[in-house]
Amino acid sequence: MTSLHGLLAGWITGQRWFAGKGRAIDDLSVETLTEIVAGDPGLVHLIVSVRQEERRTRYQILAGLRDHLPDRLKHVGIGTCEWGGRERHVYDAMHDASLTEHLLRGMDADRRVNGVAFHRVAGVSIDTTQRSLVLTAEQSNTSLVYGDAYILKLFRQLNAGVNPELEIITALAGAGSAHVARPYGWIETGLDGEPTTLAIMQEYLPNANDGWTMALTSVRDLYACPDAMPAEDAGGDFAAEAGRLGQATAQVHRELAESFPTGVVEPPEIKRMTERFRRRLDRAVAEVPPLARHAEVAARAYDRMADLEHEITVQRVHGDYHLGQVMRTTGDWVVLDFEGEPGQPLAERRALDSPLRDVAGMLRSFDYAARHLLADRPGAERLEGRAREWAARNKAAFLAGYSEGGGHIRGADAVLLRALELSKAVYEVVYEARNRPSWLPIPLAAFGDEG
Repeated sequence: MTSLHGLLAGWITGQRWFAGKGRAIDDLSVETLTEIVAGDPGLVHLIVSVRQEERRTRYQILAGLRDHLPDRLKHVGIGTCEWGGRERHVYDAMHDASLTEHLLRGMDADRRVNGVAFHRVAGVSIDTTQRSLVLTAEQSNTSLVYGDAYILKLFRQLNAGVNPELEIITALAGAGSAHVARPYGWIETGLDGEPTTLAIMQEYLPNANDGWTMALTSVRDLYACPDAMPAEDAGGDFAAEAGRLGQATAQVHRELAESFPTGVVEPPEIKRMTERFRRRLDRAVAEVPPLARHAEVAARAYDRMADLEHEITVQRVHGDYHLGQVMRTTGDWVVLDFEGEPGQPLAERRALDSPLRDVAGMLRSFDYAARHLLADRPGAERLEGRAREWAARNKAAFLAGYSEGGGHIRGADAVLLRALELSKAVYEVVYEARNRPSWLPIPLAAFGDEG
């Protein structure tokens, strides 16, 4: 009979959240195995370590155990192996509401099971009768929605340490921020001697709309309008919402600065940052030759950044900010996913940075919203002007809202913002060339003018 190790090695490579696709597994070991629920069905928590060549990555798995696997769970079966002296079915327990209810109960009771600790945020109550449903859209994590009350995000890849998202949402919610979903609980363990976040549960926003979907609706409406109609007269004009989003972004940045330490970057370090940008640009040109004809635009922006003679204020930031990370509720914009860029070391994700990095990320997201519907579309060149018009209008509205909300983009700030935008676009060029070649024109368009 196949061992548990063998089952996991064969199953894990097919999961959307597995980061090592396309490379053979050289070794898989179970670092920890914690029985959360005994019996039939049973629930075990696993941390597995996967080695592929020189890289070793830890993954988190909640496995269910049953003597007989019902039809409704066969699609998430992992296999059968000997467990406790008898053959048992092993499967992905995130899809079994009869087991995931124990996660709610554990947080509500501040339960501890060996090395796995469940925590409830002080001052909240958790309705343990809510049943879960798996969201299938996410790739790097797995999320459960409990009724219309909570959403629990389980981090599949584990890095030792407290996740930045847990730090930020608990601090901002504690300070009364209107722009974060209320936290209810979290799950953690010890890893390499550090408390390590396994999952976070927040308020679910069932009636909210995400910013990316709203923006695409606006773009579709504009593309359906006669060419002569200005963007502001289109039925789905997004500019007012872009302005409100800018205000909310500035408020979140202010709240982050009030809740966490801040610092400054002196001109010598700014020059070193610029050199890193230049080296990244050189590597990108070598990998993606079409970028070469635009490289001078980025180089000039980096030169202006290197000439800055004033220090830059740095603080905690979102770190991976775009239209897919914000939700429009009936009251205001709410910001999600403060974990930073998945796959980066936690120390880098926690590092202080200019808030303009988030601003640059959102400006790039407006360009993506405007242009991605043109990829592989017949007659796309006819709509290029419409795309530029929509992006420019909404970027201007976002920046105006950011200023109204207390954000500052003047003089040296504008120089830094432009450099950050183009650095982000350089990253996007490499990403699209590797993963979605038909989308390569989207980031290349960022170099079309000097801004």
